[in-house]
Amino acid sequence: MATIARMLVRRIVILIPLLLGVILFVFVVMRFSQNKPEYAYFAGANPTPEQIHQFQVENGLLDPLPLRYVRFVADLAQGDLGTSVLTNAPVLDSVLTALPLTLQLTFLGLLVGVVTALVLGVTAAIFRDRWPDQLIRVVSLGGVAAPAFWLALLMIQYLAVQQGLFPTGGYVNPADSFGEWLRSMTLPALSLSLPVAAQLTRIVRTSMVEELDRDYVRTAIGSGLPPIVVVGRNVLRNALINPLTVLGLRVGYLLGGAVVIETIFSLPGMGKLMIDGVTNGDPAVVQGVVLTIAIGFVVVNLVVDILYLLVNPRLRSAA
Repeated sequence: MATIARMLVRRIVILIPLLLGVILFVFVVMRFSQNKPEYAYFAGANPTPEQIHQFQVENGLLDPLPLRYVRFVADLAQGDLGTSVLTNAPVLDSVLTALPLTLQLTFLGLLVGVVTALVLGVTAAIFRDRWPDQLIRVVSLGGVAAPAFWLALLMIQYLAVQQGLFPTGGYVNPADSFGEWLRSMTLPALSLSLPVAAQLTRIVRTSMVEELDRDYVRTAIGSGLPPIVVVGRNVLRNALINPLTVLGLRVGYLLGGAVVIETIFSLPGMGKLMIDGVTNGDPAVVQGVVLTIAIGFVVVNLVVDILYLLVNPRLRSAA
């Protein structure tokens, strides 16, 4: 237990400069945006140069960049993502309103992707080089090549428009109707998860095949243990170590891909919030959304890294 605690502290210490670097990157990139706060604030008006200068002074836009970065980090430490220049509302409030939907979509996509990858990957490994394996490999290869937005459009056309099984878009709060919430989230979750499921399927299959060829598997089966017990108790657990490392990157893809999927299905999540910020020329909103997603990606990878240490005894003994 002490070893795990020591590794956890080490990962958290490494996380601090990484987060500061992510914040710096987002901050610097947003400074090159053509959507300046003063232009958004005076949108539709004809401000004088004096008015623009006064706005810049009052909001610290003319301060040196290092000073503005330090002030930005200090505000973040207090939970302040800035203020929208259009609505004069805290960006954090908008993010907290939109984030739950994005997390719901990401969780559903992750759940569907992981379950599908486990079922198909294990099946392909058990029936290696036979027709189920060949079929799954062809399907997974097609899934890797298919972009999520293209799958979303196909599903809307066939399952929503032609068959009428699901709504074409919109969101229903699960507190109002869980069944309608599930219907409204099914197509977005499927279109988001299928490319991830296809990639993980290939990785799970490869890891399972490598484990099935090891001596301990033949010894266990030769000693009389049922193959299903050997696969479920030992092979699968050891084979999931490599896919787990890839899963962290895929969760980041799900967070980023959710932005596009939300736009296609008209879901009021982080994607819509960011698109509205870009359309309305509100850089504070765009910066808040991008920063939230980036920090979420870093934190998720930390969690996956810790899980990887927990399931891999060799790393615990080496630490």
